[in-house]
Amino acid sequence: MVGYAGDYGHGGAAGASGHRTVPHDDEVRIEAWAASRENCLAEAVVAMVECFADVSGVRPSSVGRIRLEVASDDDLLASLLDEVLFRVEVYGQVPVDVEADEAEGGLDVRLAVAGLADVRVTGDVPTSVVWEELRIGPGPYGWSCAVTVDA
Repeated sequence: MVGYAGDYGHGGAAGASGHRTVPHDDEVRIEAWAASRENCLAEAVVAMVECFADVSGVRPSSVGRIRLEVASDDDLLASLLDEVLFRVEVYGQVPVDVEADEAEGGLDVRLAVAGLADVRVTGDVPTSVVWEELRIGPGPYGWSCAVTVDA
């Protein structure tokens, strides 16, 4: 329900998913929610990409896979976002679609990516994930997360 402090914008409907960002100085606060942990993580990636790129209408040029080993939910969120930032910085790959699935011993993530030159860049690419006030967890209507990234 709106106003529930642990919900971060979740509309209260079971199975609803979404995200939002709140820019602040050189940082952006990302809030995401979904019915499952895996979908919440995928929403967080989409929100982070929207901080710096418009990928609407962009077709992926390849598909990458990430395997994250068992860790705390906070570690999974930070590791996934760090991996996306690494791929943008090192390989110039921007996710245009994300799917995450629970797997024995960890998390499997599929990233459909396009080249950074193929998307409309709308802001500075984040440089790192801030651990302060990072959280992810279940609530009465599903999972929600909140994390800050330096831009």
